[in-house]
Amino acid sequence: MAEIHKLKAMQVEAATKPGRLSDGGGLYLNVSRGGTKSWIFMYRHGGRRREMGLGSAGKPGITLAQARQKAAQARDLLADGGDPLAVKKAAEKGGVGASTTFGAFADEYVADHRDGWSNPKHAAQWAMTLGDAYCRKIRRLPIGSIGVDEVLSVLRPVWLEKPETARRIRMRLERVLDAARVRGLRTGENPARSKGQLELLLPKQPKADGHHAAMPWAEVPAFMEALAEREGMSALSLRFLILTAARTGEVIEAEWSEIDFDEALWTIPAARMKARRPHRVPLSAEALAVLREVEGVSDQWVFPTNNGRKPQSNMAMLTLLKRMKVTDAVPHGFRSSFRDWVAEATNFSGELAERALAHVVASKTEAAYRRGDALDRRRALMDAWAAFCVPREAEEKVTDLRAGRA
Repeated sequence: MAEIHKLKAMQVEAATKPGRLSDGGGLYLNVSRGGTKSWIFMYRHGGRRREMGLGSAGKPGITLAQARQKAAQARDLLADGGDPLAVKKAAEKGGVGASTTFGAFADEYVADHRDGWSNPKHAAQWAMTLGDAYCRKIRRLPIGSIGVDEVLSVLRPVWLEKPETARRIRMRLERVLDAARVRGLRTGENPARSKGQLELLLPKQPKADGHHAAMPWAEVPAFMEALAEREGMSALSLRFLILTAARTGEVIEAEWSEIDFDEALWTIPAARMKARRPHRVPLSAEALAVLREVEGVSDQWVFPTNNGRKPQSNMAMLTLLKRMKVTDAVPHGFRSSFRDWVAEATNFSGELAERALAHVVASKTEAAYRRGDALDRRRALMDAWAAFCVPREAEEKVTDLRAGRA
């Protein structure tokens, strides 16, 4: 009833004074000199003043309540960085991609491809980067209306600050928009394409050297001694990672079913290996000691979160390094520390070190003649690495410290 009274009051005022009467929030009732009434939404976008027609007012046109709803939707779109008028025009161009939002299509794309991604974290990363964390400004836009400006609105905030993340987002946007074109929801060029397009509009990113920051191998024993005095799951998983020269993902997703204490062996299934081949890791006495410390915390995960129900976060070890004021190394870099130690301080062969790191043999012919995994020789290598990382006197010192705390 109140809305009817307000609309009538606006119409009475318009009858004596044609023009635009404000309802607030950018919504106006426009009355022409001939008496025709319509709703208009006025706003600013990109520094320009714009107005968008919402339809005729009154019966059989749009009611005040309906006009307010349309204006609210337009304000929501503005808050997300979109241009309501551009979206409306795109929807009027024959309906290409007008009824499907970018967010809905991106979510569908991730769901369709999830089973094809062997690593669950890969799917989670796709969902996160295409979700509100980075793409909030475009998720409610029709996928057919996504252009270069919309892509730039996503990339610019992270292009220089987080270059690797920005590159992944750009690649994923390109894939999703290509898929939409194949589905008939888009036409024309892909606005997320880099070559000859975005590379002309975005500044050059700092070059990545392609290597993970690594601690010099000679410093590893002192670091391991400091690490052993730390309590918590992150310290234990990082010690295990260093002693096994394994990748972060392989360690944090390790399950007890993969551990054989009797054989001192950790067998990582092919699905979790980068080369998609199972990998056996001989466990030194020091590595087994770490496992004994976490035994019983979880029935499934070797290094779980506090509640024991999920594997540890892939950021946990990196966060620990930062807390320990280690700024020139990352967890993955300890694989390089191990490889450098083999080359510079031992008589073990480089080929054996590559097998310990589960690197793919470059030549398929060479690989055909190397069907074994040199487990016994690798066990001697990993025992020597553990003896270097945890000298006997350091191990005894840590044991005494813990006994004193008990």
